[in-house]
Amino acid sequence: MKNILVAVDFKEGTDKVLGIAKEMGQLYLAKVWIIHVSAPEPDFVGYEVGPQYIADLRETELKEEHKQLKKYADDLSFSGLSADSIMLEGGTIEMLVAEIEKLHIDLVIVGHHKHGFFHKAFFGRTDVSLIEHTKIPALVVPVD
Repeated sequence: MKNILVAVDFKEGTDKVLGIAKEMGQLYLAKVWIIHVSAPEPDFVGYEVGPQYIADLRETELKEEHKQLKKYADDLSFSGLSADSIMLEGGTIEMLVAEIEKLHIDLVIVGHHKHGFFHKAFFGRTDVSLIEHTKIPALVVPVD
């Protein structure tokens, strides 16, 4: 069985990326892994955690993201595909590359957002970095 990894960020265009993943999954009779990598906990990156309400908000946000990922996987499963979701925390590229290797992914699908110079300079581009760090085919879907 083929394995497809689709990276989602919950931004505008996620439905389009998932639609492409569904088409590819059906075409190749593949299992679709829907993955989201959230930012690491503040104390993980060397910052004070801050007031409790910040931690509570973060926990609520992570629960909602996890619930949404599960819904995406369930929707694909209801359409006849084998699908599962994974939520990870940490550096986006590092975590995705590790999962690609772990799950023996054959194709990665990621959305491409148009960003200005400063965003690219400070945050990089996930789509380009992922292509540079893997040796498998990547399908980049324009979402803007």
